[in-house]
Amino acid sequence: MSENLLEVKDLRVTFFTPAGEVKAVDGISYTLKEHEVMGIVGESGSGKSVEAYSIMGLLANPGRIVGGSVTFEGEDLLAYTAEQKREFRGSKASMIFQNPMTCLNPVYTIGDQLTEALTCHDKSISKAEAKKRAIEMLELVGINNAPKRFDQYPHEFSGGMRQRAMIAMALICHPKLLIADEPTTALDVTIQAQILELMKSLQAKTGMAIIFITHNLGVVAEICDHVSVMYAGHIMEQGKVDDIFYSPSHPYTQGLLRSMPNLDDEKGKKLIPIEGTPVDLLDPPKGCAFGPRCEHCMKICLSKQPPIVEVGEEHYSACWLRVREKGGAAK
Repeated sequence: MSENLLEVKDLRVTFFTPAGEVKAVDGISYTLKEHEVMGIVGESGSGKSVEAYSIMGLLANPGRIVGGSVTFEGEDLLAYTAEQKREFRGSKASMIFQNPMTCLNPVYTIGDQLTEALTCHDKSISKAEAKKRAIEMLELVGINNAPKRFDQYPHEFSGGMRQRAMIAMALICHPKLLIADEPTTALDVTIQAQILELMKSLQAKTGMAIIFITHNLGVVAEICDHVSVMYAGHIMEQGKVDDIFYSPSHPYTQGLLRSMPNLDDEKGKKLIPIEGTPVDLLDPPKGCAFGPRCEHCMKICLSKQPPIVEVGEEHYSACWLRVREKGGAAK
């Protein structure tokens, strides 16, 4: 068995629309070890959620996986039958979505939805044992008066409590992998901090691996061990969280960091935006996807996609500047 819990190799996902092909994920690769927390960061439309849905077998039409492989504990997820995918979801891997109100059924109690998630994967469990486990999970995620909350409906929960209930549902079968797709986006800043602290605590207790998808670099710094920076379906840079924040290699990563507000900045200092507009995925550039917006753009950037080069220990960048520094041909 591989030492990696999850291996994604050259994954390609295309949406076949009436207007043309949209290459939402265009050849990304990464590995995730057990107990590791990896952040996938990038602006809206970069392909972060699409690759997560592909792993979970939740990709909807007209999206289609057209290349690459995804292996979990050495098994090819893309070769799974529909039944195997259902078994994989929940028991081995779970996902937390952006908006808990649209993910919870408004006509069923929180308790019914938690116990259903459990009994779907454990047919032998009794109703009383399922209820006991569900109440324990609600307590674990910090919901007070859990026996009473068990019988309440989603509309009786606040936004932060609904997100906690979603986390409880995702973890009730003790999965080895949790994919969190921008789980704090719809919450205010104070509740965001509570949810992040909760996830760090649960990860330490359970030892599960987490893929944390976000566009918030502050969240990445708080919870992640490694980071993959995505843009227009490509991974631009990968590395340990300290390398990404303190030694960013790719111009896109550098631009993201420059555009973040910093408490240490002088009063009145302006943020530096990334110039230009996001890529039209119906008509992407021939070369580097970030090339048209890059202040360091060279001729080769507009005509040829850069290879991923190692710029440090476990630190990789897909940039012709780095190729040139390594002695390659980049003009």
